[in-house]
Amino acid sequence: MPNRRHVLAGAAALALARPALPRAETYPSRSVSLLIGYAPGGLTDVMVRLVAERLQQELGQPVVVENRTGAATAIAATAVAQARPDGHTLLVGTNSLAINPALTPGATPADPLAAFAPIGEVYYSPFALAVRPEVPARDLAGLMALAREKPGHLNYGSSGSGSVNHLLTELLLQRAGAQMTHIPFRGAGPALLELRTGRIDLFYATPLDVRPLVQEGKARLLAISSPGRIPSLPELPSVAESFEGCAGVLWQGLFAPAGTPPPVLERLHGALRAALADPALRARVENQGVVLMDGDAAALRQRLAAEMALWPPVIREAGITPG
Repeated sequence: MPNRRHVLAGAAALALARPALPRAETYPSRSVSLLIGYAPGGLTDVMVRLVAERLQQELGQPVVVENRTGAATAIAATAVAQARPDGHTLLVGTNSLAINPALTPGATPADPLAAFAPIGEVYYSPFALAVRPEVPARDLAGLMALAREKPGHLNYGSSGSGSVNHLLTELLLQRAGAQMTHIPFRGAGPALLELRTGRIDLFYATPLDVRPLVQEGKARLLAISSPGRIPSLPELPSVAESFEGCAGVLWQGLFAPAGTPPPVLERLHGALRAALADPALRARVENQGVVLMDGDAAALRQRLAAEMALWPPVIREAGITPG
């Protein structure tokens, strides 16, 4: 049996062999990478680059955005989950963290709550339910009544099978006891084009994306997907006003690998809060159709946990498979 001296010597040798994780006062010691699972140019990418500029000022080191696309954002998520937990490799996570375990088991960390340490929420963007002008329903209740009267007659577009707007539409249909035909597209752009030409009946789009169609008279808005009404569209009722439990938004949050030291997480949390409170940043995103949040880590964990519980039964009941 090894004596106490041998045990202590072995522990000391192990500690020397393993690089020490950074302390708050020495972090960051080099550039910080923000991995994102989306291609350049979209809302998620645009927003993270704006925030990264401001984070760089707060942290005093370069903050580099890396687009790691593929496998419904699972490539980026897996890379961060397996990264050294020192705060220098972070994930820009979205709803897909909650959706992927149910939609594509094995293609993403099975338990994101265990794989990542939340740093804070960044923004959310609601969806506006837009219908082509010829749809006779004048409100959401009327639309669902029409869908119940003629199951499968109406069709709706989505940004892809398993996308947030696809799941939100299916959630609404399930709660309303209605049926429509799903037509998936590769992104919001093609779906909006089909709505403009009248080849699909409705589409859950971000207010910013659908605004030109509304202005041209090519679409009408019936409801907003956020839990309550939003200041920019105060006349538009929330979906939850007619159907409880159907609210949902596109959101973005910042995550570190599990095991990142609490002082480093606190440093990142403080930097994120300062970035999101910056009036200059808020002015720049004002026209992006998003709502900046306060960077609260506990709220991000709660949001992720709630959606991980919400989406699996919706996916199972609708028989949704990856697009």
